[in-house]
Amino acid sequence: MSAHREALARTVRVAARALGRHGLVHAYGHCSARIDAVSFLVAPSRPLGLVAPGQPCTVVPLDGPLPDGVLPEVRIHREIYRRRPDVGGVARVQPPKTMSLSVLGLTPVARHGLGSYFHPQPPLRDDPMLLRSDEQAAHLAAQLDSARAIVMRGNGAVTVGESLQEAVVLAWYLEDAARVELDCLSTRIEPTRYTDAQSDARATWNGRLLDRMWDYLTAGDAELKG
Repeated sequence: MSAHREALARTVRVAARALGRHGLVHAYGHCSARIDAVSFLVAPSRPLGLVAPGQPCTVVPLDGPLPDGVLPEVRIHREIYRRRPDVGGVARVQPPKTMSLSVLGLTPVARHGLGSYFHPQPPLRDDPMLLRSDEQAAHLAAQLDSARAIVMRGNGAVTVGESLQEAVVLAWYLEDAARVELDCLSTRIEPTRYTDAQSDARATWNGRLLDRMWDYLTAGDAELKG
């Protein structure tokens, strides 16, 4: 394996454990990073928090069938990479507050800084069934369109970024936005929301915002020590 491929695999494993450590996945969930224009690298097919240091990841081609042993929903990643050349990482997550909000038929509105990254709000896939076909995956990717996340009613969410690091950070942001939305709903007071201009200005990575959150989410990981 090339040095680049091994570095990417390490990032996938670190990301997997970060998602598990912070409660953004449980037994279910997966993450991946684009290798190039024709393939991506997906985490091992096991609970992400249990991915071991050095455990092999799997190369998945953008064309052709999923490799043996790869989870059926990884076709979601494949369809997003096909449609979005700007995407370098995908996280399929099960964040609990986002899940609760979704069964109300809602996704978080941009009401605070971290929510502004999804302005005006993530689309909702209003279908609670497991996603196991190429047709379903293509439909989800089309509904995602240019957004940074899509919420699946009663079935978690998918976040995307220019890198896997960004996709993981956005998964944490999405859950925090859902927390704020649920808190606002409990007051029965009409909450404020970010305007287009405010979201454009606030949803920035300047000031090492991405790097600092990635450092927080991955602190103490076995493959980053030393």
